[in-house]
Amino acid sequence: MASLKELKGRINSVKSTQKITKAKQMVAAAKLRKAQAAAEAARPYAARLAKVMGSLASKITVSGNSPRLLAGTGSDQVHLLVVANSDKGLCGAFNSNIVRAARAKARELEEQGKTVLFYLVGRKGRAVIRREYPKQIAHMFDTTHVREPGFNEAETVANELVAMYEQGKFDIAHLFYAKFRSALVQEPTSQQIIPVPAPTASPVAADAVTEYEPDEEEILAALLPRYLKTQLFGALLENSASEQGASMTAMDNATRNAGDLIQKLTIQYNRSRQAAITTELVEIIAGAEAL
Repeated sequence: MASLKELKGRINSVKSTQKITKAKQMVAAAKLRKAQAAAEAARPYAARLAKVMGSLASKITVSGNSPRLLAGTGSDQVHLLVVANSDKGLCGAFNSNIVRAARAKARELEEQGKTVLFYLVGRKGRAVIRREYPKQIAHMFDTTHVREPGFNEAETVANELVAMYEQGKFDIAHLFYAKFRSALVQEPTSQQIIPVPAPTASPVAADAVTEYEPDEEEILAALLPRYLKTQLFGALLENSASEQGASMTAMDNATRNAGDLIQKLTIQYNRSRQAAITTELVEIIAGAEAL
């Protein structure tokens, strides 16, 4: 049984931890508002760009002469999994859920006889993938030098992916990230980003009589890299909001658990203290009776 001194030390230690988790919860809550606003503000632009892409794509026949980012390589043998994680921990299962989805996709592709490579963004989650697929890491993009990954990082990643694609290093690229639903729900999401899936145009956009100058394929060739950057930028924003939501929830749970543990330790301390006092009184009475 722990001594009174040990119990008091554990209570003080848990109280100190509780102060830290409470502070981190408040910081995450403050960052979440800004990150959520940024993620929600980016969605209309991405949706509108997808509509424009759909309108253009509906007016051309995808062939070998079409932009390569849309037409593909003609093969689906080599798949690149772009896994976007955060650089910080203390955010619950946020990173592990994204990695779990990527590993499940990798196993599915390998069972089909496909070759799988990884492009890793962020530090967290690297260890698991590197341990399981040590020879299949194509590139690791470091984001530790930036406070919060933004459009510059999305543009750099997009340029690197396009360069790898044009060099024939992969045929299809899939992006894995967490879509922000709420502070309690962050949904691991997978989407194909290269070749860009031809967006489906709405009936109104498809039936509208529109003349393009230059022609549709030339406009698509210019828009496809921008569309790819927009998808990556949106994923980074969704990840940022999801990370803060997961961190706030995890720190709130940790703070509550610390409070429960403090209560249990305090009860145990009081009982031990009472038992010690009772024992001491019994010894004093026994000593007095002996006299």
